[in-house]
Amino acid sequence: MSSFLAIQSFSQTRLPGMFSDNMVLQQQELASVWGIDKPGAKISVRGSWGNNATATTDANGHWKLKLQTPAAGGPYTLVIKGSKEISLKNVLIGEVWFCSGQSNMEMPVKGYNNQPVIGSNETILNSANDNIRFLNTPRSSSITPLYDVKGEWKVAGPATTGNFSATAYYFAKKIQSVLGVPVGIIQSAWGASTIESWMDKESLSAFKNKMIPATLPDSFPNRTPTILYNSMLHPYVGYTLKGVLWYQGEANRENANEYHALFTSMINSWRTQWQQGDFPFYFVQIAPFEPGKINAAFLREAQLQTMLSVKNTAMAVTMDIGERTVIHPAQKEQVGNRLAYWALAKDYNIKGIAFSGPVYKQLEKTTNGRLMLTFDYCEQGLSSFGKPLTDFEIAGEDKIFYPAQAMIRNDKSGVLVVWNDAVKNPVSVRYAFKNWAEGSLFNTQGLPASSFRTDNW
Repeated sequence: MSSFLAIQSFSQTRLPGMFSDNMVLQQQELASVWGIDKPGAKISVRGSWGNNATATTDANGHWKLKLQTPAAGGPYTLVIKGSKEISLKNVLIGEVWFCSGQSNMEMPVKGYNNQPVIGSNETILNSANDNIRFLNTPRSSSITPLYDVKGEWKVAGPATTGNFSATAYYFAKKIQSVLGVPVGIIQSAWGASTIESWMDKESLSAFKNKMIPATLPDSFPNRTPTILYNSMLHPYVGYTLKGVLWYQGEANRENANEYHALFTSMINSWRTQWQQGDFPFYFVQIAPFEPGKINAAFLREAQLQTMLSVKNTAMAVTMDIGERTVIHPAQKEQVGNRLAYWALAKDYNIKGIAFSGPVYKQLEKTTNGRLMLTFDYCEQGLSSFGKPLTDFEIAGEDKIFYPAQAMIRNDKSGVLVVWNDAVKNPVSVRYAFKNWAEGSLFNTQGLPASSFRTDNW
């Protein structure tokens, strides 16, 4: 039983930890607020912006209501009155994003030991901003779904920002500066966690090889199905959001063949549970990284397939910022900005900006035996920004790949020609389809193409 449920016996008004001073509520929504009190208690919630709502607790003392929020602004006070009165201060109304995944989402602005975030010191120094708020979820695990979490909302500033997720912070900084509204980030991430650990037992039921534990594991709860969902996600289900940011995949390289199905199931499950429709779900493609026997390109391919097949999802590509022997890219500002481009274009109606790198569309054979590839998301064409086009391979019907040359056609936007004169009848192209590659293909706005293959061998 969670601590939140256990305290019913005290018969007094109590809120989950995410409802606290300095919180951010999603603007212009019927925002969910909930808690516990003695059974049959009358509950009223009043926002100092002028709206209020009421509820009555059920036989177990639970209550939940929806409170209309205004356009972005604040600070406000939120008063909850039941058996006792609780007053939450310095509440802002703005844009709320839930950010989850493994260590690359968890990586703080100050970096890890011996693993920096580029520009972190200047970022931290200049981070004072009352309109950016973070709630960091402490690591925890549970065999059953919980209803409360520890942690508190904090305001961005030199004393706090260093401990915020770097990816999420740079995302928040970008959209806050462009939109001029408060941004609230709820971070819930655990390094080395598998996607299965963030899924509930219902969404895993179709995967017969996934064993739902009956007891907490002695080690690696972050790699155990359902365990992090229960403790670090379930408590937030229903907290009114704008969308989700996800940065995970490294821990699933060994079962990349089922990642697309797992990822799709997880996204659909979260959306169903939140009951906010197909809210935006934006994620980061894992960056190139050399160590490992498993070809991580298959995992990147599964992520790309998810973007192309699941409604209202998008992917920030990192092919150009990987680090050969370090799994945590230091250029986190690039990552956060690329996620923000998607949100600004798709959710906040900012016109005239690029938000995706080139995405492979189709292949044709030319009259001279070369292969011509076309791409989406490159209206002004392709570029390598003066560097050689590298990491292309070509194969004939024997399915043997050879290094290939590539050339951007200047007479047509978004067209690439690939060839190897020794391969007389080519049928397939692969780009950066291996653990380590240095991305060389971009659109003219500087956003990189994902690794891809035109075959399914």
